[in-house]
Amino acid sequence: MSTSETTNPEGTAPPRAMIKPFLILFISVAVLMGAIFGWHTLVGGFISKAMGAMATASQTVSTTIASESSWQSRTEALGTLRAVRGADLAAQAPGVVDTIHIESGAEVPAGTVLLTLKPNDDPAKLAQLQANAELAAITYKRDQEQLAAQAISQATVDTDAATLRSAKAQVAAQQALIEEKTVRAPFAGKLGLRQVDQGQYLAAGTTVVTLQALDPIYIDFYVPQQALATMQVGQPVGATVDTYPGATFTGKLVSINSKVDPLSRNVQARASFANADRRLIPGMYANVAVDNGSATMQLTLPQSAITYNAYGDTVYLVQKNHTVLQRFIQVGDTRGDQVAVKSGVAAGDEVVTGGQLKLRNGASVVVNNKVVPTNDAHPTPPNE
Repeated sequence: MSTSETTNPEGTAPPRAMIKPFLILFISVAVLMGAIFGWHTLVGGFISKAMGAMATASQTVSTTIASESSWQSRTEALGTLRAVRGADLAAQAPGVVDTIHIESGAEVPAGTVLLTLKPNDDPAKLAQLQANAELAAITYKRDQEQLAAQAISQATVDTDAATLRSAKAQVAAQQALIEEKTVRAPFAGKLGLRQVDQGQYLAAGTTVVTLQALDPIYIDFYVPQQALATMQVGQPVGATVDTYPGATFTGKLVSINSKVDPLSRNVQARASFANADRRLIPGMYANVAVDNGSATMQLTLPQSAITYNAYGDTVYLVQKNHTVLQRFIQVGDTRGDQVAVKSGVAAGDEVVTGGQLKLRNGASVVVNNKVVPTNDAHPTPPNE
């Protein structure tokens, strides 16, 4: 063996024993990278095929035909029913209940005696004062005759006249005191539940029964100040209450408050409703709708057909080749499940109402209208 084969002076090539491990490492890394690249290419191919299959698959949707319908613009609000005349009746004087003439729930005419308190000695005091007044009247008449005969002075007659007026005033005051112990119906109406019993002591002002005039009946409600431009006294008003599902009561607007609430910027309005059957009672709340102007014809769609976005509202139109076209639209007012469309859709267009989330422009669709979203202008909750 020569000296050149056993030595490795500085600057000479590495021995063959060092090259072999580096070559093996390089080949291993190359094989591993190739395997990884091949796997990703295979997976990407499968994904591309799957996406392509999904893109070409027809999506099942429900549709409706856009059409025009009569549209009545309305202002809606929540209101509270109140009687045209209503009062909680009470005795003006304290005392013990003597007689009760109240039948809970009865209709009574104006002036009906409902309750009286024990009079105690009030009638006796009244009789005494009436006797004094009669005596003062006799004295005054006699002194007038004597004055005509110049038997007494004018001053005496004047004193007699003042005495008579004072006696009559005392009689009237005592009669008013007795009347304060009697509770009468100040107007015709329907009684509520009796709140007192015979023999019970009542302080002045204690409520004994409520009286409500129920026909007609008012509904008070608040609307935004913007609604004032379309509201006028005499406009028709509809109302519904939860007590009678499916029933709509009709009335008319009778008054609008003369000022707007500076805190809420709302204005109070009042509508009157016929209530001969007494189904509506004060204190109920109602959903109120005021018709604004006359009805017009407008193109409508179910609200489910519209996709609302910050950059614009859209719908999908079904084309003759069973593909869909996304279209931007301008919407108007809503009523129930429906919305008015001002532009973007024409009468007769077939519009997708269900299944929009899986659609894109040009997607193929299959129409299945066995189950469709609701499209009711005045929906009501189902009966329990």
